[in-house]
Amino acid sequence: MSNYIEYNDKIAFHPGYYIKEIVEESGLTQEDFAKRLDTTPKNLSLIIRGEQSLSIDIAMKLSRLIGTSVKYWLNIQNAYDALIAEFKSEEELAEEREIFEYFDYRFFRENYGLPDLPRQKDEQIKALRTFLNVATLTVLCKRDMAVSFRSSTEHLAEAGIVKANAMVQIATNKALKIDAPRFNKKKFEEAVKYALTLTRNHKEFYPLIREAFLKTGVIFVILPNIAGSKTNGATKKIGDNIMLMVNDRRLYADSFWFTLFHEIGHIINGDYGISFEKEKGEQEETADKFAQDSLIPSDQYQKFIECEKFDLQSIKDFANRINRDPGIVLGRLQNDKMVDFKDWSLKPLRHKYKVRTVI
Repeated sequence: MSNYIEYNDKIAFHPGYYIKEIVEESGLTQEDFAKRLDTTPKNLSLIIRGEQSLSIDIAMKLSRLIGTSVKYWLNIQNAYDALIAEFKSEEELAEEREIFEYFDYRFFRENYGLPDLPRQKDEQIKALRTFLNVATLTVLCKRDMAVSFRSSTEHLAEAGIVKANAMVQIATNKALKIDAPRFNKKKFEEAVKYALTLTRNHKEFYPLIREAFLKTGVIFVILPNIAGSKTNGATKKIGDNIMLMVNDRRLYADSFWFTLFHEIGHIINGDYGISFEKEKGEQEETADKFAQDSLIPSDQYQKFIECEKFDLQSIKDFANRINRDPGIVLGRLQNDKMVDFKDWSLKPLRHKYKVRTVI
């Protein structure tokens, strides 16, 4: 580090620059001057080279030794520090511009009411930074910035990490504004059973589940997906509460309910983190099994598929018997390759939800 810095036609001198002149004019060696200043030669050398900030203690001793004020020396240090901060801020902004390219600012403007700032990229960056409540967008590049990235995602591209972190940051910020009692696992398991009775209640299920989960200390958030995030959902401990987030990447009934119960499975097992599409590993398999068996009891499903009747009415009848949305049954059959995804005769069973963000 230099004992002076130039930036944008500005120049700021470290206190060490002036102390060096004073030492030279005194005719003393640095060692002798350090002794008179009541510090070590090493400490004085570091200050002179600009490698160490001037402390209040040394500023006071300098003022006594050469007849200046303490404020004089601290002002020099502050001016130097301010210019360095300005320089580093500009360097960081350049890095933020690269991160910002992963996003479509229009998404945040339309879904979260960020200001319309056409062709003002740096102002858009500042607005996004404020919205996400981060000091710099570069923190979004860090794996496990906000929640655990499981080992099977270690080769995830930077864009995916950035967007996933942004999703979790938005959900976390929303959750922090909500008061909830301490997480109670037993009560949560009862609320989960209640949620299963709502799969056919397409219009009102979300507020009902959200309220039921909230009473157990789980804050349930549904978000519009950031394109390319490749996330399905996330769980995160926040103080005494748990945040449960799912997005609207594929908001058909089957995929929504499976994603929700997959994340519930992670909570039940005390495993928190982000769930990505096509993620592998024991934790994911366990959460998948929990979701499958919760949504469609395995013994009843086995009896159903043994009949080998998967027409529209048969699926509806089975769904009625287990009190589930028929789209959930259809999705399971498609996933198990019992039914072709291209069988358009079954299309009436599919129901798609739509997320409306409250700004």
